Amino acid sequence: MCSRRWEWSLTLEILLLPHLFLATNIQGHSIYAIPGNNVSLQISNMPQNPRSLTWFYTTDQKIVEWEFGEPKYFDTNFKDRATLDRQSGALHIRKVQKEDSSTYLLRVLKDTGDEKEWKISLVVLDPVLKPVIEVKKTQKMNSCNLTLSCVTQNQSVTYTWYWESGSFPKQLQSSVLQKVHTPQDYSKSYTCQVSNPISSQNSTINFTSPCVLASSSGVAWMASWLVIMVTTLLNLLWT
Repeated sequence: MCSRRWEWSLTLEILLLPHLFLATNIQGHSIYAIPGNNVSLQISNMPQNPRSLTWFYTTDQKIVEWEFGEPKYFDTNFKDRATLDRQSGALHIRKVQKEDSSTYLLRVLKDTGDEKEWKISLVVLDPVLKPVIEVKKTQKMNSCNLTLSCVTQNQSVTYTWYWESGSFPKQLQSSVLQKVHTPQDYSKSYTCQVSNPISSQNSTINFTSPCVLASSSGVAWMASWLVIMVTTLLNLLWT
């Protein structure tokens, strides 16, 4: 009865606190995680009744080793953060750090005397920050040449540009987008999305005309209003 209650409690906790686990994303043979989260390194075809098993951070640095009795944890950065699940062979790591990024090795000695190895890559990344779109424009008589730069502090991110008609072709997806606006053909909005395997953020800019940003229209209106007011005051003073 107590076991059933514990299982139900654990299931309920996972359902109520999904944000604890959403930061970990498995893609292929790699696990991606956010600093501070918990991860589990596990293989799906763990041999039954192994004689011994060992987890390595690198090929020559052991994290934990089990042969009989209690697991032996080595004096590493994982000593107080790693736990071996004897039944599944999984290695649970608490509060991962960027320095934990590595290709981990699990070495198992099967009951037949054969030895087998598995590798799992762990990549710990910061969530991406909201990007900033920098605009450079050159206005000509009937057109406006735009250079839009998507700026972010994160590294190793992918860029995706969108406009009113959807996303741009793959060959145009980079940190910089160049477009030519004409009165007859221009987009009223552009969105840049930056992403890595664990998160994404985006920013949008809008245009009121081929070469005028919506956010600057108020500034332009204020400047025009000030010119009119100053001119009017000067005329009053001279009359």
